[in-house]
Amino acid sequence: MDTPPLALTPPCTRPALGTVAEFLKPITWFPPMWAFACGVVASGQALSTNWALLLLGLVLTGPLVCASSQAVNDWFDRHVDAINEPNRPIPSGRMPGRWGLGIAIAWTGLSLVWATLMGPWGFAACSLAIALSWAYSAPPVRLKNNGWWGNAACALSYEGLAWLTGTAVMQGGAWPGPHSVALALLYSVGAHGIMTLNDFKAIEGDRRMGVASLPVQLGARGAARMACVFMLVPQLAVTLLLAYWQLPWHSAAVLALAVLQLPLMLKFLRQPIDRALHVSAFGVPLFVSGMMVSAWGLRQLSLLQASVGLA
Repeated sequence: MDTPPLALTPPCTRPALGTVAEFLKPITWFPPMWAFACGVVASGQALSTNWALLLLGLVLTGPLVCASSQAVNDWFDRHVDAINEPNRPIPSGRMPGRWGLGIAIAWTGLSLVWATLMGPWGFAACSLAIALSWAYSAPPVRLKNNGWWGNAACALSYEGLAWLTGTAVMQGGAWPGPHSVALALLYSVGAHGIMTLNDFKAIEGDRRMGVASLPVQLGARGAARMACVFMLVPQLAVTLLLAYWQLPWHSAAVLALAVLQLPLMLKFLRQPIDRALHVSAFGVPLFVSGMMVSAWGLRQLSLLQASVGLA
């Protein structure tokens, strides 16, 4: 089918600019931009002399790569959205015909062109993120059809890959190093749980359209337990690593932020469907705050190692 089976408004020939903006979902741009900023901080490089790279990376990770992935997802999920979110641009009829697909392709191309401004590492990371976004939504791969694989692809792209890109481009394309790689991967695992939180709002449509999200596979309570495990265990691992790297204050701060999430998660486990949005709104900011604390810890470690090397 070229268009979704549901339209709540009269057909139009082209979408309004406001509809295009809604289609690109600016509210979703924050996580990869934040992760990129964490990588920039963790690099230990001077921010004042690398502001252009920081700006280029923030635009790339949010308004370009993330926006293109949202467009791709909305196009290939238009029939699911007709059930779960009928007011979205495509099922509502405000994004007619193949406009959604055209915008997804155009934004993908624009992202790749922009990435050339960030050197080989930036372009390679962008290409991988774009590939994951299309593999997540588009058949025949459509990783989204299995919550384990789909959430892993999103988490790696939005968090780990963005973090490592920020570190690498600030270091002139050098390998980010084991400390950044370890934290980027751990926070990617944690983001898997965050992605599961987003699936609770779409259980009915996913079940009817054959999308095996974790709430569909495990039930609401089982998926809630899994989301909490995925979010908490990596944070505890990060606290141990920071302590091992002689960063006790950063370790304690990350631990405190994790502990603050526990009351929210306990309520979520009792009422998973009703409380998923609550954890997203109040627990996830605590989670990503821990990311930035960890990044500043790595920055301090990097500067200390540099000073010792110069001594």
